[in-house]
Amino acid sequence: MALLEIRGLVKRFLGVTAVDAVDLTVERGELVSLIGPNGSGKTTLFNCVTGYLASDAGHVAFDGRTVTRAAPHRVARLGISRTFQQVSVFGRLTALENLLVFLQQHQEEDFFARLVRTRRVRRLEADAIARARTLLDLVGLGARADAPAGSLSYGQRKLLAFAAALMPDPELLLLDEPAAAVNPTMINQMKDHILGLHRQGKTVLLVEHNMDVVMDVSQRIVVLDHGQKIAEGTPDAIRRDPRVIEAYFGR
Repeated sequence: MALLEIRGLVKRFLGVTAVDAVDLTVERGELVSLIGPNGSGKTTLFNCVTGYLASDAGHVAFDGRTVTRAAPHRVARLGISRTFQQVSVFGRLTALENLLVFLQQHQEEDFFARLVRTRRVRRLEADAIARARTLLDLVGLGARADAPAGSLSYGQRKLLAFAAALMPDPELLLLDEPAAAVNPTMINQMKDHILGLHRQGKTVLLVEHNMDVVMDVSQRIVVLDHGQKIAEGTPDAIRRDPRVIEAYFGR
């Protein structure tokens, strides 16, 4: 059983089909990249999987459970976490507090338990703070843990968003253009982090326009064009696929 299974996924916007009957599977422990020209439906597919958009047709299953059209918080609690193209942080909160806020949607402690601060809640909070500090150290932001997130550079905010997605220790991590609009040093750092997660056994589905990153990290690549899947294979096979060359270069 694949960890993520997408069958016949369709999403339309005012008559335009953004995702057109796409089939895609990701096995547990795989590192798969989803690529395609701008407007090919990659982020829309992510949004349908994670509940931010309701699909018009098709089926999505995670670890054997149907999540088609499920709410984002339910998808998150099942073990899927993601980043977004547009990095958004709580500027007045510290980097550490941003990670703690992100974790809340994955926790199911009831309101009363939080209100009276039971022993279990206090222990969960202590564990969350310890994990947040560990992740900030991992992405090189440990020294900025108590700095307002609004004072971080764009690249540092990308790293913060990456760390936030790791806070709940998800089974499946969806990364939407983590290397976009950052400098080469930061790109290499992000690539190293992604490969490090994969070596630890984490399952990753990556959307990325930087082909150097895609070719360096991917075990398998799926290509979309005009909402349809046009190719799938290893990095070497995708490099030579005439359909992919046509989609990207028009020749």
